Amino acid sequence: MVDLSNFGITKRWPAKNPDILQLYSFPTPNGVKVSIMLEEIGLPYEAHSIKIGEDETWTREFLSLNPNGKIPAILDPDGPGGEPLALFESGAILQYLAEKTGKLLPSHPAKRMEAIQWVYFQMAGLGPIFGQLGFFHKFAGKDIEDKRPRDRYVNETKRLLGVLETRLTDRDWIMGDEFTIADIASLGWVRNLIGFYDAGDLVEFNKLVKVPAWLEQGLERPAVQRGINIPPRG
Repeated sequence: MVDLSNFGITKRWPAKNPDILQLYSFPTPNGVKVSIMLEEIGLPYEAHSIKIGEDETWTREFLSLNPNGKIPAILDPDGPGGEPLALFESGAILQYLAEKTGKLLPSHPAKRMEAIQWVYFQMAGLGPIFGQLGFFHKFAGKDIEDKRPRDRYVNETKRLLGVLETRLTDRDWIMGDEFTIADIASLGWVRNLIGFYDAGDLVEFNKLVKVPAWLEQGLERPAVQRGINIPPRG
């Protein structure tokens, strides 16, 4: 049995089975990227619910793994060279798991980088912009009389959705015929935009064709359906 006691996070969230990958997360758009990935690749793991509403990411134990205080994060007892590996940032975790298992990332070098660039597109574009739109549309921003901040993110969200719509013009998935980490990275955020944030009408989502179809077929995948609810919110 692997000894993970040197990792401070295990003091607050002890591993029942330290021989398998430990996931520290919550079912947010960033969090479900990793749970969906793990469900898709079939890698055994143990999920720990990090209650972000109770500021558990700012505890000493969590910060010992991710000093940025954000979910998701993982602790892989079988990392490179057989040594335990702690890793944070959802995009980095997706890439690591894809390379570890040889799944959901093209093996051809050029195609591999093409898929990774679309993961970065989500990390730098969809996530931050959709999140800001959600703030100004659903949360505290609605009390700000000046609507220019909200409209800035509305327009940028429309533009980013347009980029994704164009990319999907002649393909089912972002990389063509194969479902990859590029799709996993973005599915939760687009789902959140029209679901939790209720911003579909605001960004004219119904005027798109390919993005809604891509989202629907992505959400129909059994592994995605399982992953979007891991760890349970309760």
